[in-house]
Amino acid sequence: MFHNTQLWRGGFVSSSPSVHENFRVHAVSRLMLAGFINNIQTSWVKLGPRGAQLMLTAGANDLGGTLFEENISRAAGVNRQLMTSEQLEQLIVELGRIPRQRTTTYELLE
Repeated sequence: MFHNTQLWRGGFVSSSPSVHENFRVHAVSRLMLAGFINNIQTSWVKLGPRGAQLMLTAGANDLGGTLFEENISRAAGVNRQLMTSEQLEQLIVELGRIPRQRTTTYELLE
């Protein structure tokens, strides 16, 4: 869809942000949205497991969950489809953090 914009056709934007650009957006979002939006999610589907892990060090505090039939990113050419809860937990533990499950309204589960 973005291929039909003047910015794309004029060569002013790339097809996707770099890891460094994603890092900056997550970091600035944490600073600018503090007190207004408390939870910032990173997407392992779009960034890959290590990219998402990196975003957790930049200000994101929510690692998107397991997906079985994710179609939007796949339609855009991303092939990552499934991570188990154990794999997601491992990414978090590797950062020295404690993984927690939550509801869609960010209530923590035991």
